[in-house]
Amino acid sequence: LHSFPTRRSSDLVDMPLLLVVVAIASIGLVNLYSATSAYIGVAQRGALAEVYVTQIYWIVVGILTATLVAAIDYRHFERIAPALYIGGLLTLCLVFVLATDVRGSSRWIRLGAFTFQPSEFMKPLIVLMVARHIQNDSKVEARTLVDLLIPLGITAVPVILVMLQPDLGTSLIYLLSAGSMLAILRVRGRSVALGAALAGLASYLMWNYGMKEYQRNRITSFLDPEGDKTDTGWHAFQSQTAIGNGGLTGEGFMQGTQNQFGFLPDQHSDFPFSVFAEEFGFVGCVGLIVRYEFLSIWAVHIASQAKDRFGAAVAIGCGGILFWHAVFNLGMTMGVLPVVGVTLPLFSYGGSSLVTTFVSLGLMMSVSLRR
Repeated sequence: LHSFPTRRSSDLVDMPLLLVVVAIASIGLVNLYSATSAYIGVAQRGALAEVYVTQIYWIVVGILTATLVAAIDYRHFERIAPALYIGGLLTLCLVFVLATDVRGSSRWIRLGAFTFQPSEFMKPLIVLMVARHIQNDSKVEARTLVDLLIPLGITAVPVILVMLQPDLGTSLIYLLSAGSMLAILRVRGRSVALGAALAGLASYLMWNYGMKEYQRNRITSFLDPEGDKTDTGWHAFQSQTAIGNGGLTGEGFMQGTQNQFGFLPDQHSDFPFSVFAEEFGFVGCVGLIVRYEFLSIWAVHIASQAKDRFGAAVAIGCGGILFWHAVFNLGMTMGVLPVVGVTLPLFSYGGSSLVTTFVSLGLMMSVSLRR
């Protein structure tokens, strides 16, 4: 490990980043307690209580992992990025052999009592690999699509593997996070227009040949939320009802009727924001969203202070993971985006998702410490 730069001890930690992360994680843990205390029967309530305790364990693991990642000079990750990326691809391939099927998707690998989702851990590995390419790209003039084939290929391989599971939400996070990193490069205007046209063609082909029927139904129900409120539109309808119930100041902690009486589905994983909105209202939601906004802006600030392009790209990529997760989760709970099963960082239950978030934050902290 490289030693930390010689500075005052108060400068060794990015305090704004640390404080906001602690605030969101603390609020998320309190919110999860409410989400797992619904009055829906002793058996299910006991299962949800176990979820809450497990989340505490995962937070501890995440904090330790983030501390370790932050202590390592981020430039070490540039050297081992190819090995980490290939290892990530191999675990994605193992999904098709060892995965446990849940709700029609094979995303989780079970090893004894331990279950993990390889596609989650692939997110920061894509960031590191694309950042490595950006660091080694010495071209001065604006790039064409041909110049971007390598980073696009780096992203496309795991996207294809994840879409076969199938997992549309994670695939979108891969693409958008990598796209956020490529935005720091100069790209020709005509190439951007051509890329947009190709993206439209890819979306058409994906809709007709690459998406499962239930995924298309989620999108059509999003476009017509009143069309089928008892089936494909059930999640979005109940989520919006919970948010509407919150009003200006909310119904109070553990007083939200949609959550407490079991109307809100997946309230601990996909829809924790709906629980929070019902209990703390518009005022509480604004405070939470501002914290996520700060994380995104602070990632750009860290990138602007980085000593090299690799560090800047890593900060943008990790910030992009957090930003796009928040955008998709908040959007689907409010009914402005389709339900794609994307978690809310530091808020949703899930070990793989939580550890991945802390790894991303650890990488951001590592870049910030060596600015």
